[in-house]
Amino acid sequence: MSWRPTYRSSKFRNVYGKVANREHCFDGIPITKNVHDNHFCAVNAKYLAIVTESSGGGSFIVIPVSQAGRIEPHHPKVCGHHGNVLDIKWNPFFENIIASCSEDSSVRIWEIPDGGLRRNMTEAMMELYGHSRRVGLIEWHPTSSGILFSAGYDYKILIWNLEQGEPVKMIDCHSDVILCMSFNTDGSLLATSCKDKKLRIIEPRSGRVLQHANCKNHRVNRVVFLGNMKRLLTTGVSRWNTRQIALWDQEDLSMSMVEEEIDGLSGLLFPFYDADTHMLYLAGKGDGNIRYYEITTEKPYLQYLMEFRSPAPQKGLGVMPKHGLDVAACEVFRFYKLVTLKGLIEPISMIVPRRSETYQEDIYPMTAGTEPALSASEWLSGINRDPVLISLKEGYQKPNQIVFKAPVKDKKGVVVNGIDLLENMPPRTENELLRMFFRQQEELRKMKEELTTKDVKIRQLELELNNLKNSQHPLSPST
Repeated sequence: MSWRPTYRSSKFRNVYGKVANREHCFDGIPITKNVHDNHFCAVNAKYLAIVTESSGGGSFIVIPVSQAGRIEPHHPKVCGHHGNVLDIKWNPFFENIIASCSEDSSVRIWEIPDGGLRRNMTEAMMELYGHSRRVGLIEWHPTSSGILFSAGYDYKILIWNLEQGEPVKMIDCHSDVILCMSFNTDGSLLATSCKDKKLRIIEPRSGRVLQHANCKNHRVNRVVFLGNMKRLLTTGVSRWNTRQIALWDQEDLSMSMVEEEIDGLSGLLFPFYDADTHMLYLAGKGDGNIRYYEITTEKPYLQYLMEFRSPAPQKGLGVMPKHGLDVAACEVFRFYKLVTLKGLIEPISMIVPRRSETYQEDIYPMTAGTEPALSASEWLSGINRDPVLISLKEGYQKPNQIVFKAPVKDKKGVVVNGIDLLENMPPRTENELLRMFFRQQEELRKMKEELTTKDVKIRQLELELNNLKNSQHPLSPST
């Protein structure tokens, strides 16, 4: 990596990473060994969720953030999926609601009881079917309370209206597997990276591609919007197979603004952007370090700050929302690092060193809270609003009193863009495949019997008709 000395003044130039003490870590968790490129971890101010290794389906564990320490081997799990769980995300507005997606081609919405799980949870609040292949990514809309996006290996993105429990839009502009999705601040734009080596900016309600870039020299893996700066940052691989980051203008993707090589390692680079401090964190899968930069609107745009180093490699990282941070300790970011070999989750706090014990307003501006700015129907009608901001000065108090309810609906076909997504849905497990096979065999047997019976009936009727014709004599003319 090209290292630049930091001569410009910055209040974040001395930010350092602090690993939590062992008693504040989460130990004894059977973290999944799945090689899918995802974090397998989701955090909010109340709960920590981790995808776990399991046989006969997929599962994840949910632990209250306050209950650190060694986790019991038989701790209750969320285990309703029939295939491996590939992604989990907490609802940003309802801290007990979590979404998961799986190899069984389903997306499920779960409601975690207050205090955490007391027994295994197998019944989801909602089961969403619409993809024809496994679902690898899910993202909640940043300002609307009931909108969820899911991306599957069928190369499609479905937009789900959870107020109705069904998809309302299908985005099918991709020609290969979708690798990443990212929203701008108000959720009016969606950026995607794809295996077809294209970076796209999409208007999600219409599905129209506003901008796209053919990334042949910089093969994009991950993309993230940089807040309200009208910039995107991507991580990927250069033509010389070195890890690389690139900065783009969202109004013009014809050429990147800046490209910078990081190193020659092979692990995927995950970008994390903090819109409040304009800091960018880069963490490589399988690495032990986390690099961080400051993003500016003037050249050189990317200002290298420092690097957190650790000997333990990370499989994935969860990020605590701003309202869950320790403001008194000047904590500006917190990771939850998955260490698979040790079955350990390590909290890592990024701290601005300050001597004063008063509230530091310059590093804690107004930030997005847990009150939605829009309902699902409002967003679908074309309305855009910025997130509802809160101050962290007096401690966080949740203003949102809305209750998340699952819709009650009859089972029927799911029609999006004139296509019934549930027609010819493939079986999701081996047992379902066998059941479908035997059911079809039974249907074929019944149809053959019915056909044979009808053939016999037809032959009998033909014989009776011939006999009737032969037995009849022409009537003699009347005299």
